[in-house]
Amino acid sequence: MNLVCPSCQAVNRIPAERVDQAPKCGKCGAPMHAGLPLDLNTNNFDRFITRNDLPVLVDFWASWCGPCKMMAPAFKQVATELATQVRFAKLETEAEQAVAARYNIRSIPTLILFRNGTEAARMSGALDASGLKRWLAQQV
Repeated sequence: MNLVCPSCQAVNRIPAERVDQAPKCGKCGAPMHAGLPLDLNTNNFDRFITRNDLPVLVDFWASWCGPCKMMAPAFKQVATELATQVRFAKLETEAEQAVAARYNIRSIPTLILFRNGTEAARMSGALDASGLKRWLAQQV
């Protein structure tokens, strides 16, 4: 199974049976599951969503967005709980407008679940932790 290191962006091959055993990056030694959402930008977005064999959930948000701020703790909590099943990432739409435009982000927060670099599901609007886990369970 391929996983992109959240620290150095190296692609690591990890046996599927070891994914939940706290693997570390072979290049930089950082934990592969930091338990926190990774901040994506134009430079690392494509690599992160296309080279991970686990599904990648991206939160498209903005710093001025009240619902985005309200959902952030729940997103972080679920990222910690499901770190070995789904990769979690955030992309600030104001700073990365080209990526947001490519995915036609019209309202925020918008969550997009990617599988092998392809959009598999989308949800607009803020969710609490239980709502996010329920939605993910239906998608994964």
